[in-house]
Amino acid sequence: MPGSEPASVARAGDALRFTGALLRDAVPMLWRQALPLVDGAQRFELNLVTRVDSAGVALLAELSALAGHVPNIEGSPPGLAELRAAYRLLPDLDFAST
Repeated sequence: MPGSEPASVARAGDALRFTGALLRDAVPMLWRQALPLVDGAQRFELNLVTRVDSAGVALLAELSALAGHVPNIEGSPPGLAELRAAYRLLPDLDFAST
């Protein structure tokens, strides 16, 4: 079933590489995996992400804020563009100023 792949995150050089579905049930585990890896990450690789829900976007936005600068976001899994627009997030997952 699409979207049922186990979610994970790992550091690959200057990137955090996410895989699987970034959905609400996976966010606590992803947070624990990503927190010790995020400092200094230059890129978030989302090319292997199968789906993102609002909890997944919140995870990515919070990790982006913790990275120490704005990381490049690579890939656009299903759900990401719509949720970015709904929450008025910029392509780099920062909040748009109005």
